[in-house]
Amino acid sequence: MGKPLLFEILEKPVTSCIIGICSAIWFYIQKKNIGYSNIGLSYETAIEGHHWRIITSAFSHISVIHLVFNMSALWSLGVVEKLGHMGLGIEFYLHYTLVLVILSGALVLGMYHVLIQRFKLEYFRRVTAVGYSCVVFGWMTILAVKQPSSKLDLFGFLSLPISFAPFESLIFTSIIVPQASFLGHLSGIIVGYAIAWGLIHGMTNYWALSMLGWVVVVFMFSLKRSGTFDFSFIEIENVTDPSLPSVGFLASGTGRTLQMSAIPLVGGELV
Repeated sequence: MGKPLLFEILEKPVTSCIIGICSAIWFYIQKKNIGYSNIGLSYETAIEGHHWRIITSAFSHISVIHLVFNMSALWSLGVVEKLGHMGLGIEFYLHYTLVLVILSGALVLGMYHVLIQRFKLEYFRRVTAVGYSCVVFGWMTILAVKQPSSKLDLFGFLSLPISFAPFESLIFTSIIVPQASFLGHLSGIIVGYAIAWGLIHGMTNYWALSMLGWVVVVFMFSLKRSGTFDFSFIEIENVTDPSLPSVGFLASGTGRTLQMSAIPLVGGELV
């Protein structure tokens, strides 16, 4: 007989909080009828300055199945919080969850950039990704390296050897869920290996708080600059000197607006 749920929650406080946050955001998205194009991450919105989407896309889920699958896997991976004796534990989990959210999102954009600019695959310009799977796949990979004897439990009845779970899940989700973001999941695995092998290391409370502070600053300024949310206490001044001559192309604001709004959303991916 397993432990009571309350004890499990107390043993996995960070995991429990993240599941609560993702569930609350999912409920809000459903209630307000918000589409993935409004909060998801795409190459096109990133180059337009919507850097805040790296955060919102990670914690947002559109369908209940998408939410349940990611949160079920995350709950099992929350065992990392109890492995302080192995150099993991709650602090490690907090520090590198932040790293996984930021770096996996940035790596996805980097992959899109290469596919678009080098291979001319314009499809990836407007592919929009949402979901916490980048982080889930990252923790699967870290646990597979640090404790390969562990098991990954899904939905309470499906159990996978953690040593094979990252790539098994990558192939499984790509086949079963065609909309699943292969590149998003792969980016989580790559960042996960970089952390597990010590290529990314040295995170302390100081560096984690510093990183979090910069994330908050960039998040707020990108919201302001992109016009998504108006922070009245933030003023972004134009650094161009009006006394200097300038060369540029003149275009009608209305024409530009119509052109941008006419671009269709090609597709969405679940991560």
